Amino acid sequence: MLSASKETVKNILGQIPFTAEVYWLLRQRGKPIQSRFSLKNLNENLPEIVSQATEIRKTAKTGKKILIFATLHYWIEHAALMGVALAAQGHKVTLGYLPYGDWRKQINLFDLRRQNAYARKVLGIASPLMDAVPFMSSHPAYKPLPEQLQSIAEQVSLYDTQYTLQNEDVSLDSEIYQLRLERNKAMARYAYQWLRINRPDSVIVPNGTIQEFGVLYRVSRLLDIPTITYEFGDQRKRIWLAQNSEVMRQDTTSLWNARKGIPLTEDQNKRLRQWFSARQRADLWENFARRWQDHPARGGEHARMALGLDQRPVVLLATNVLGDSLTLGRQIFSESMSEWIARTVQYFAGRPDVQLVIRIHPGEVLTHGISMETVVHNVLPTLPEYIHLISPQEQVNTYDLVDVADVGLVYTTTVGLEMALQGLPVIVAGQTHYRGRGFTLDPDSWVRFYKTIGSVLEKPSAFRLTGDQIELAWRYAYRFFFEFPLPFPWHLVRLWEDYRQNPINEVFSPHTFKTFEPTFRYLAGEPMEWKAIED
Repeated sequence: MLSASKETVKNILGQIPFTAEVYWLLRQRGKPIQSRFSLKNLNENLPEIVSQATEIRKTAKTGKKILIFATLHYWIEHAALMGVALAAQGHKVTLGYLPYGDWRKQINLFDLRRQNAYARKVLGIASPLMDAVPFMSSHPAYKPLPEQLQSIAEQVSLYDTQYTLQNEDVSLDSEIYQLRLERNKAMARYAYQWLRINRPDSVIVPNGTIQEFGVLYRVSRLLDIPTITYEFGDQRKRIWLAQNSEVMRQDTTSLWNARKGIPLTEDQNKRLRQWFSARQRADLWENFARRWQDHPARGGEHARMALGLDQRPVVLLATNVLGDSLTLGRQIFSESMSEWIARTVQYFAGRPDVQLVIRIHPGEVLTHGISMETVVHNVLPTLPEYIHLISPQEQVNTYDLVDVADVGLVYTTTVGLEMALQGLPVIVAGQTHYRGRGFTLDPDSWVRFYKTIGSVLEKPSAFRLTGDQIELAWRYAYRFFFEFPLPFPWHLVRLWEDYRQNPINEVFSPHTFKTFEPTFRYLAGEPMEWKAIED
């Protein structure tokens, strides 16, 4: 009760002008009010960053009017560095931000304003080059949102809830949905007003699918403003970019159309095979920052013996992590990934002539939502001998399972692409980047899905990929893993380590900038021309 009363008082005080800001100055003395929202590294490095960027800007031509947006301390720090780098090239940059430390928890208005005062102080160091604007109103909104903005807020809030709970079946009455809806509605209202008044030449926003990032992306596109979304994968010094689309959809269409007809060189083939071998061995390789398996491959025969597989056809179903940004909104004929798995398991429950191996994504060991194991057991509490469930904790290398499989079933996981590299017929049920590229089977309805499975299982060898299809898959894999991620000096995860290795003046030195210059142009909104991008 006391805590609730304290929050009420803080919300009241938060509506009185200057109370939060004065309190922050006197009590926090310019410091963050909590470790969850700390811009310490940015505060320490920004004076040097601005100093170097100011010198570079002296010879830059006048550029575009750009809005870059971020919320949460780590994205704000990264966006500030990116924004100053763009300003150094002559662009007029505004950093829009929200001073939230957590997307999942409530914060009273008093503390939010204190965090905003702290953020403004730190970001103010960049004021000679970049404006910083909090994307929050000091006045409560009483009018309902226009229908289009309400729809945007509701869609993103649903994704937020699925992402947070790692569950596709969520209640719109849940506390987290209501929190996300409140924040996303406020964001939609403020972003719409700000963009109409200040209309930039382009908008840059991380992710573009979830949280306020997803709201700003959709509002910007609603106003027909060129919008660039970006994210980071496993590779150091690489960034994913998308123009006028959500980057997490990994739309490779333009890249593939430009380069699918170009055979790989001997060196490219060698590099790709080394990469694939490292994935199988559970080794680190080149600039990839994580292993893709926890345990080295031990061979297909080991997996066959361990699972007790016989000579009946083997179907490998590889799952995704539920709630991942790469699965949200990717359904084609199923209502969700969970429904697809449930109905697929039901189908194979009636196929004792086939052995189904379900590989639960190893990444589930780090999650807290509903496991795909639960989805399977809800359908079949007791599994028949011909259905094998591999839990995320089991010491099994997925590539050993691929070695013994005759058919692959996937939603969006890249394991499907890797099965195709080995000639397996792969049936794709979700909207993933490699679907429809010429080396997978892509049903678009439940009827066609079941018919496709039935046809393949009649004679799996007849559906193995041809030499041309395998070549196409290898060509695509190279384009996706080594050309789709563009050179960029600062990764989100190791931002300040990367910055120490690549300070502003080093990035913009003549020798180094030729590597990163195209990426900065595409970030600023210049149309991407894949034919002009060299490996």
